[in-house]
Amino acid sequence: MRPASEDAAACRSLVELLQLRARLQPSDTAFVFLADGESESGRLSYAELDRQARAIGARLQALGAGGERALLVYHSGLDYICGFFGCLYASMTAVPCYPPRGNQNLQRLHAIVADADASVGLSTAALLQGVLGRAEAEGRLSELQWISSDTLGQAPPGAWQQPELDGHSLAFLQYTSGSTGSPKGVMLTHGNLLHNERMIRACFGNGDATVVGGWLPLFHDMGLIGNVLQPVYLGVPCILMPPAAFLQKPLRWLQMISRWGVTTSGGPDFAYDLCVRKISDTQREELDLSRWDLAFSGAEPVRADTLERFAARFAPQGFRPQAFYPCYGLAEATLLVTAGAKQVTPRCLAVENAALARGEVRPLPAADARAGPGMDRESSTLVGCGHAWLGQSVQVVDPQSRLPCGENQVGEIWVAGPSVAQGYWRREEASREVFGAQLAGSGQGPYLRTGDLGFLHAGELFVHGRMKDLIIVRGQNHAPEDIERTATRVHPELGASGCAAFSVEEQGAQRLVIVREAERNARHGLDIERISGDIREAVAAEHGLQVHRVVIARPAGLPKTSSGKVQRFLCRQLYLAGGFAPPGRPVERVAPQEAETAAAAAGPAPRSRHVGAA
Repeated sequence: MRPASEDAAACRSLVELLQLRARLQPSDTAFVFLADGESESGRLSYAELDRQARAIGARLQALGAGGERALLVYHSGLDYICGFFGCLYASMTAVPCYPPRGNQNLQRLHAIVADADASVGLSTAALLQGVLGRAEAEGRLSELQWISSDTLGQAPPGAWQQPELDGHSLAFLQYTSGSTGSPKGVMLTHGNLLHNERMIRACFGNGDATVVGGWLPLFHDMGLIGNVLQPVYLGVPCILMPPAAFLQKPLRWLQMISRWGVTTSGGPDFAYDLCVRKISDTQREELDLSRWDLAFSGAEPVRADTLERFAARFAPQGFRPQAFYPCYGLAEATLLVTAGAKQVTPRCLAVENAALARGEVRPLPAADARAGPGMDRESSTLVGCGHAWLGQSVQVVDPQSRLPCGENQVGEIWVAGPSVAQGYWRREEASREVFGAQLAGSGQGPYLRTGDLGFLHAGELFVHGRMKDLIIVRGQNHAPEDIERTATRVHPELGASGCAAFSVEEQGAQRLVIVREAERNARHGLDIERISGDIREAVAAEHGLQVHRVVIARPAGLPKTSSGKVQRFLCRQLYLAGGFAPPGRPVERVAPQEAETAAAAAGPAPRSRHVGAA
């Protein structure tokens, strides 16, 4: 029997794809949602998802909104999935957002509405009461035509009309997570998405027996494209839970994998680390992870020591090291860019730090290239992220000369291929700069300039930081991830919730600042002076750097993106504005959103990315 995913290759749009599933597999389960992370609270078959998408699409068509942008403001859940497909069924461009939390201001939503020039908003009736109530006081959101998608009945016969869509039609704007500045809308077509889904299926080895599961935010590209669109492309079930359910109790993620027979799931490096630290031996005994054959790691650097600790910790539960699947991607390339072979132990490469700081790669003997502690005084252990697939091209390029780098030379990662997005919404100059790069001499291109640094070794891509995140002291390049790793290992009682290393200019020189966030259970009775001194000593010993200042921040004090990445650019702005306060004390001078305003005013900054992520 031909795998259902092969039929998807003939589809020209995501609307045709869902219609295909509703026709061939009407009663098959598409999505199951665990609202509390443990018990089933709702599910959708493919036929039910198609019916709800038609109802929402018919309502939007009645407004005459075809071709316009629709803001999606939902919590992660089934309503969001229906709303997303409903936009596509109306030939509208979806603009996924996340709802404000508590009293958080609406600045980001207002900025996205203005930039996208959205005319319609979709949400649930319960959430709209809170969002619209506050929007009336603040302005911009109240101008949208709002629809409570969960209150719509089934569309009458003939109310919905099939839209004319093809691979060139714009599907949605993926607003970057804003890790370093104001978000920009990445324009993704149906063709971009279908190609990336085909690529994910091929390199992940997904098929009819795949069961997808996860907790990643659905408004985030990895959650939407990996955990929503990939199951529909395959015609398989997906088990979902809210991000908060996982963060509150990491055991729930592995319980879901165990109980529902999930085969494909993943998340950022911190998620695996959290499971190692927060799941007890007693809790671990109830798990069966033997069917989990692909554990992708993404949205932040893949750490060799995290892979080793997680694999060792859960080996008795059937988890195999070969299940780990590091890969690389970014929103500007839809999602996935490079990946390796399935069921192969991730490749770890030990390299000399001194050479790496000069942009050269000097591998250590093979015996030293193990997934060990990640870094000592002379070496770093980096994790490979595979190679390009299905017509994609990846080059490592000298950003100054724009000439290709040789193997084992660090340069900027450039990407070309069918998954590369169409540019930034209504930002022609930025689109030309980022999406229109050409190699010097040959004029080959256009390429997407990712802003990520990396190198090729034996045909495999290794990612090593960001161009503008680099800390340059006395002519030497230092990746902030390496410094943060060192600072995090000092005083583990602070937890591993967040750390940011960046440089500031003082008295004509670049100075290193480290902000270390304390977890809530470590906030009282801290000897901040002693901790700061220990961090200074460790950074000096391992990196030969003098730390200008160490800041121990209160719990949840570090600005982070929706996927949990520390926003170094905003951290720097917040630090310069005097906005960090030690544990147990409130911020007196500036709030994080004010730092975001300062960051936006400072101009363009590096784009969001997924280092080692699918």
